[in-house]
This record gives sequence, C-alpha cells and structure tokens, in this order.
Amino acid sequence: MSGIIEKKKQVVEEITEKFRASQTAVIVDYRGLDVAEVTELRKELRDAGIDFKVYKNTMTRRAVEAAELSGLNETLVGPTAVAFSNDDVVAPARIINDFAKTHQELEIKGGVIEGEVASVDQMNELASLPNYEGMVSMLLSVLQAPVRNFAYVTKSVAEQKEEQGA
Repeated sequence: MSGIIEKKKQVVEEITEKFRASQTAVIVDYRGLDVAEVTELRKELRDAGIDFKVYKNTMTRRAVEAAELSGLNETLVGPTAVAFSNDDVVAPARIINDFAKTHQELEIKGGVIEGEVASVDQMNELASLPNYEGMVSMLLSVLQAPVRNFAYVTKSVAEQKEEQGA
C-alpha cells in the first residue's frame, strides 16, 4: 500500500515540477476525440517540443496547490489533459486552438502563462498571436518602415529638383 502512495507522490511531484518549469501550460477537455485524433494531436504537439499528458484530476489538483496555482482547480473537472511547453509560450495554445477548429470536441479550459493562471479568453488571445519568427518579421518591418519612407521622400525630392532644373 505504501508503494502505491509513494508512486502517486512521485507523480504529483512530477506534475508540480512541470507546472513550475513550463512557460505555458494549456488545460484541455479532450472528451469526444477518438484515439486516432488524440494521437494526431499528440504528434503535432510533440513535433513542436510540447509535452502533452493526461493525469488524474486529483493528482493534478494536488500539484496545482503545491505550485501555488489554485485558480486552476475549477478547470480540473472531467477528462483533462495538459500541454506543457518549456520553450515557446505561444505554440501550445496555437496548436491546440488550430486543432480545435477542425475538431469541435476539443476545448481549452484554461492554463498557465509564465506562472500566472490564465482564463480561456486569455488562452485564446495567446493562440491568436504569431509564433516567434512571425513576431520578429513584424518587428523588422516596423523598424524598416521609417527608413523606407525616408528613402521614398528623398527620391521624390531628387526627382522634383531634376524636373525643376530641366
């Protein structure tokens, strides 16, 4: 009996550590998905370096309490899976949200963003953000815009002076 309790304590410690170490954790209700669909979702998440696990809600509740994220307790009802990402903040929410567009049974219940409990709306907002490369591209285009506009203005001034001189 004590061996079982020790195993459960280890699982709770593992979940707690994952919540503490991850940049983002997305809690989903996967009820209604068949095995092939869950496998497809797991593959997409794994390819992005995201850990997707199904834990018993009682163990997850204990881990959430230990990680001081008690606001998640209300989301831990029914079939629950958690996607943990240590590197990319946006990726798990985006992948799950995209997958949910074609599989209506999948539902985001909430999550954790950089150690703070997040609501469903916040997770959906996070999912709508572009990935890292997209954000860098947007930043570069914003930084290039003033230089580009300055070049256009100087070119038009030079053309005007040429016309006046001719």
